Amino acid sequence: MSTRLTLRAAVLAGALASGLALALAACGGGGGASGGSTSGTATPASTPTSTPTSTPTASAPAASGTGATTSTPPASTTGSVAQSSTPNVLPISVASTPTSTRNMLMASVTVCIPGTRTCAIVDNVQVDTGSQGLRLLASALPAGFALPAVAAGGGSAPAGSCAAFGSGYTWGAVRSADVKLAGEVASALPIQLIADPSVPGAPSACKSFGLAMLNSTVLRSNGILGVGPFGADCGAACVNGPNSSWYYACPTGASGSCTPSAQPLAQQISNPVAAFATDNNGVVIDLPAIPATGQGSVSGSLIFGIGSQANNALGSATVLRGNSVTGFVSTTTSDGSVYSQSYIDSGSNGFFFANTTLTRCGVWFCPSSPQSLSATLKGVDGVTANASLSVANATSLFATGNWAFNDLAGYNGSAFGWGLPFFFGRRVYTAIEAQTTPAGAGPYYAF
Repeated sequence: MSTRLTLRAAVLAGALASGLALALAACGGGGGASGGSTSGTATPASTPTSTPTSTPTASAPAASGTGATTSTPPASTTGSVAQSSTPNVLPISVASTPTSTRNMLMASVTVCIPGTRTCAIVDNVQVDTGSQGLRLLASALPAGFALPAVAAGGGSAPAGSCAAFGSGYTWGAVRSADVKLAGEVASALPIQLIADPSVPGAPSACKSFGLAMLNSTVLRSNGILGVGPFGADCGAACVNGPNSSWYYACPTGASGSCTPSAQPLAQQISNPVAAFATDNNGVVIDLPAIPATGQGSVSGSLIFGIGSQANNALGSATVLRGNSVTGFVSTTTSDGSVYSQSYIDSGSNGFFFANTTLTRCGVWFCPSSPQSLSATLKGVDGVTANASLSVANATSLFATGNWAFNDLAGYNGSAFGWGLPFFFGRRVYTAIEAQTTPAGAGPYYAF
């Protein structure tokens, strides 16, 4: 999931039309140096026709506040990255889920009342490189766990937050928490508390994004950990004025209604990695290779930082620079199709692209035999990388009883989503906008 048409939920969400939950709520963001997308242009995803066990989950790239999709990022130069000795590896895994959703990459997150040792561990939080910010279900926290409210705009009214994803929207209050991941800490970070009873229900503009992902059954997790290529979920698009796709000023208490509000960057829901003291320029997802028929469970690592420790060195990885407003790269498939909106997103549970020759079973592809395809990804600076993918029969895959697949794919009419299957057997880097890395500033992907 994401929120910046950078990789947020909106625009891609429609493309993934059947995507998971954020785009998992993770895609998107507004324009500006902070990154972030504006989901105002997002198209609500259609309801999948497949069975619950085949529910797609996709975070959509975020849309920019200006609608730009072809801008070239500032020239980047090799940078000197501060070295760190902080423990920077968070265990991640794919396994069975209560909603029988395949390819859900999960982690446990610790949140604390700012400046205290009063903390709670929330399990089953989806890891999403397609969005920015931590979003947790209020119901996943202990009763009486009171995180301070974050104000809307320049006033004192509590802030409400809407985030659009490929499969619907999340709505809740903006709260402040110390977020602890491995040995890293993002202090007093604005997060979204989904379905927080302290604010009124979702405004109509937020509801227009489709399915309300306000509980663990619909969200298919207890939250979304957005570690995408931008620092904040909306960015300048919300700093400069009210934006009904993102932030609201809400009355104290749950009565009344919330009104669209501008939101200063420091009070926006933010990528926790960018807020770390060190190891704050991006992430590496490291997952092992798996068989073509899938695997019952998979364990891997979410590594914080790029080039800041021995375990996150870029090495010989090819760097693909993303659009500075949207985060998109492009993909050209072997049949000549060109997808200018292309993204690499751990929050999408399959490959998603358009293909008229592959048999479909609902949103998923179900060819009679596995199909091998090839494609070329290209960054905005012209650098390319070749990649191959296999597409198997989704119905047959689900029948195995496995939960992790590297060849699960579905239809997306307007974008190419390199979802979680792409991550198996690779180290995939996501660099954050404006943060120094050995290969220059993000946003970029590398593998």
